[in-house]
Amino acid sequence: MNIVLLGAPGAGKGTQAAFLEKKFNLVHISTGDIFRANIKGGTPIGKVAKSYIDAGKLVPDEVTCEIVKNRLSEKDVEGGYMLDGFPRNLFQAEQLDSFAKIDACVNISVDSALLMDRICGRRVCSCGASYHISTLGGRTTCERCGQPLYQRADDNPETVGARLETYNTQTAPLIDYYAAQGKLLTVECGNASPEEVFEMICEKLEGLNK
Repeated sequence: MNIVLLGAPGAGKGTQAAFLEKKFNLVHISTGDIFRANIKGGTPIGKVAKSYIDAGKLVPDEVTCEIVKNRLSEKDVEGGYMLDGFPRNLFQAEQLDSFAKIDACVNISVDSALLMDRICGRRVCSCGASYHISTLGGRTTCERCGQPLYQRADDNPETVGARLETYNTQTAPLIDYYAAQGKLLTVECGNASPEEVFEMICEKLEGLNK
């Protein structure tokens, strides 16, 4: 089973990706991870990507697509994979269809106001733990390691609003794209817990095999 994971910033894609990876034995493919691996390995396409990143420019769609195409040619993905962060726009989605077979697009839908609250209220620790101010009860240290919690510099209303606008403009059109192919599985999250969202996703995915 090959899946595209869609969702606005703060929708919980990372959490659900970890659940899905374990339950369905899928290879989790993050474009950010692919870029870093190619750049670190000094591959030809990695050097091209690095030249854009070092210049403070966005990596062109063609380069991104080539990097993903190369990754999907590796043997470890033959049993199924999950794409996280790709495709980001219609051009990338069309290119993906030219070199891969996607079985489903899981769209994690969350209200914009809730997303804003989630991200702006997020507090993180250098150990990787993440919390929300609504559940901290005034605590300012990590319960896992005791280090101070902090707010990421870009977890503010202005930056989050810009990220959501970019998503709505560039990536949200993929919802209609995959719906037209009959591959869209939308999960309306509301205030559901991560575990409840995962249950809803599993029901949708298991329905594909019936």
